[in-house]
Amino acid sequence: MKIAIAQINPIIGDLPGNAQIILEMAQRAAAKGVRLLLTPELSLCGYPPRDLLLNPSFIEAMGITLQQLARDLPSNIAVLVGTVEQHTKAHVTGGKTLFNSIALLEDGKVKQLFYKRLLPTYDVFDENRYFEAGLQANYLTLDNIHIGVTICEDLWNDEEFWGKRSYTVNPIADLTILGVDLIVNLSASPYSVGKQRFREVMLKHSAVRFQQPIIYANQVGGNDDLIFDGWSFALNRQGEIVSRARGFETDLLVVEFDEVQRDLQLASIAPAYESEDEEIWHALVLGVQDYAQKCRFSKVVLGLSGGIDSALVAAIAAAALGKENVLGVLMPSPYSSEHSITDALALAENLGIKTNTLPIGELMQGFDHTLADLFANTEFGLAEENIQSRIRGNLLMAIANKFGYLLLSTGNKSEMAVGYCTLYGDMNGGLAVIADVPKTRVYSLCHWLNRYSEIIPQNVLIKAPSAELKPGQVDQDSLPPYEILDDILQRLIHNHQSAAQIAAAGHDPVIVDRVIQMVARAEFKRRQAPPGLKITDRAFGTGWRMPIASNWVAVKNAYQAKTVPAPTLAYSDGQDAHPRIK
Repeated sequence: MKIAIAQINPIIGDLPGNAQIILEMAQRAAAKGVRLLLTPELSLCGYPPRDLLLNPSFIEAMGITLQQLARDLPSNIAVLVGTVEQHTKAHVTGGKTLFNSIALLEDGKVKQLFYKRLLPTYDVFDENRYFEAGLQANYLTLDNIHIGVTICEDLWNDEEFWGKRSYTVNPIADLTILGVDLIVNLSASPYSVGKQRFREVMLKHSAVRFQQPIIYANQVGGNDDLIFDGWSFALNRQGEIVSRARGFETDLLVVEFDEVQRDLQLASIAPAYESEDEEIWHALVLGVQDYAQKCRFSKVVLGLSGGIDSALVAAIAAAALGKENVLGVLMPSPYSSEHSITDALALAENLGIKTNTLPIGELMQGFDHTLADLFANTEFGLAEENIQSRIRGNLLMAIANKFGYLLLSTGNKSEMAVGYCTLYGDMNGGLAVIADVPKTRVYSLCHWLNRYSEIIPQNVLIKAPSAELKPGQVDQDSLPPYEILDDILQRLIHNHQSAAQIAAAGHDPVIVDRVIQMVARAEFKRRQAPPGLKITDRAFGTGWRMPIASNWVAVKNAYQAKTVPAPTLAYSDGQDAHPRIK
């Protein structure tokens, strides 16, 4: 039996458009002799649909679309489609009114429905908000082959692999007891750095433990702040990868189940990327491309400061949308260095993007004049520095509004973490492209981009980062060196280490305490930031749910042990990015 994975890029809520994509994939698969086609989790509506699921008309329309798709499909192929099904007994038994479901479509009908059993509620997931958990093991029989059906999280509870159980049941174990011949999994698993390697190791363990071939179908594409990397794959009973789809693009992957050997046969295997930087680059390009196109923008604008952050964002935008669709705006002030202008222009020339230069000196004088009486007898400080940033933010928003461009903000994760950015200034934008990219990673990505030829001007890579809001200013006037700051942030944000643990790892306790205070104080800024593309396991986005008004940082030391052993966690080189304004 030939089984295919339709690794598709749905648009959330576009029921007819997504159905058409599934239909076209089914037609292609049927022409190749495929008997069963797999599509991702909630493929009919796109994942995550979030509160669209609370709209009864949306649910009704999905059901109508599913029935029509069943009638339209080729007669010689069965298709598993991600959808929702109403929990008709909820008004009697209690519980949520929907199931996260898989529909088996064949011979013009909906033949079977399968319900997701494990509903995640961590990080970006909130499935208990909408769905009731399925209670039964799911399987279908097709041409005398028994196929276990699972949905995304159903594969993520192998207690031997994790050393614990997060849920009371293990759907893989239940299917093995039933004697299925193979297991398929329909997923919408968001991307984070290194996650694909983790998926493959995890499912290899399950395949070997339960002696089950596993086919994993994943969604691809960007939806809001989430990026889905695809990388659908299949493993045989020995846990060997026999096929893998491409990453960060749509694909149709065909594998064959040998009925005699009761196992999957070797097929095409797309190679993995050579480095994390290459992987992150493709993720960010896809994220920008899909966010712009799915929000119906064809062109983007951003400020070019001559710094490394805006350089990286401009390069990503040019790759995502084409150089002709990117406008870089230079907005020098009296404090801007000559190299900030020449470096920005050199970058634009390397990328082939258009630029405009809008000096802001006169606008600054206008603000100074208007505020002169109110600010009399005070020293020049953060308020005056931030006016420069807000002038630039206003100009960029004016351009975006006038011409219908998407404004890309260029702040990185390091500055977002500690609040080294200006509300209604450099934080303005419709999408924060590198808001989950630490500063040290920004440098790493730019060096990777320059591996064959100069894209990011050399001077941008070697000069000290600076917001250039006053004479001689550099970021390290206000922040620890980035290699120190980013390691502290990694330990604090990703590893959830206490101040004592971070200090025990070799960091100055005074600096550690200061960074923690800065992270806490900046929460109100992050809440007002544009959506940022998620590339790590702990981003300032959908999965970050910290209170703004909180005194925990002020009192937490009273609850910490005086001495904490140095942690043995491995250092991660994922970091934050470069500061722009305080």
